[in-house]
Amino acid sequence: MISQTDLAALLCSRLCHDMLSPVGAIANGLELLADEQDPEMRARCMELLEQSARISTDKLKFFRLAFGAAGGFGEAIPIDEAQAVVNALVADGKRIEINWAIADPSLPKPAVKVLLNLAQIALDALVRGGTLDIGAERREGAVEIVARARGDRIAFDETIGRALQGDLAEGEITSRTAAAHMVAMLAEEMAGGLQYKLGEGVLVLGAVLPEPDGLIG
Repeated sequence: MISQTDLAALLCSRLCHDMLSPVGAIANGLELLADEQDPEMRARCMELLEQSARISTDKLKFFRLAFGAAGGFGEAIPIDEAQAVVNALVADGKRIEINWAIADPSLPKPAVKVLLNLAQIALDALVRGGTLDIGAERREGAVEIVARARGDRIAFDETIGRALQGDLAEGEITSRTAAAHMVAMLAEEMAGGLQYKLGEGVLVLGAVLPEPDGLIG
């Protein structure tokens, strides 16, 4: 069993990897702006800086809710917060249409973390664009979650699928699979389960998570 310290380190590595590109673009843009005198080119540099800053902010907001302790633990989180951070990532990626099917105004914090991580895994699979469908509902004392990616090409490492199902050995858990391993641990703590199905042009990720007694209803 991987230690919590090692898992935290791997999640930090994942965050740093994802943040390197937009933050690096800001640094490069500032260097160009310092040397550029042409007004048109300076305006273009400013556009690129604004874009990179927005992407960095969107990613940090997502990571804060998906991996961090925003809102405390075990509390209900407004679903519009989760929708906002995922919608921002989709907008940054372009060529992806997103559809939501969640009637409840809020969900337990662990369920929101699982939903966000499944959404990101599905989003990452849409390397050539496509459609991302995200749904969740309360049923018989549990939260059921589904994230479905549909596109011309689905890029999915089934090692991540094994991580979701808790089937990885400690040495197989890397920064790439750490988030999937984390949500598998969350599901196990809630006496729930995760599953995935990969088909031609479609990836379906699902979770069934029994609700904490204080948040049922």
